[in-house]
Amino acid sequence: MASTQPLAPAPRPGAATNLRLCDLEPGGRGRIVAVDPAADLGGRLGDLGFLPGTVVTLVRRAPLGDPAVYALRGTRFCLRREQSAAVRVEPLEDDESAR
Repeated sequence: MASTQPLAPAPRPGAATNLRLCDLEPGGRGRIVAVDPAADLGGRLGDLGFLPGTVVTLVRRAPLGDPAVYALRGTRFCLRREQSAAVRVEPLEDDESAR
């Protein structure tokens, strides 16, 4: 039986898709777009350097997937999934991270 659900429109070429920081794959990089100030640690993350325009890399995850280690501005931070979900990032390709 065929599905009657409409297909989602394909993203436009070059259109940036924002992800939650916790959705990056290990080794993945992203440029911070926004931090939810209403989140539990939203304001504190900004104080620590999680600011729009900053490039962040997911270094590794714990064996069970939580917490994860992120690198930004020459420092590494260990965040739980619920904390990193408050940060929205634009995924970067390797050549884009130098900008």
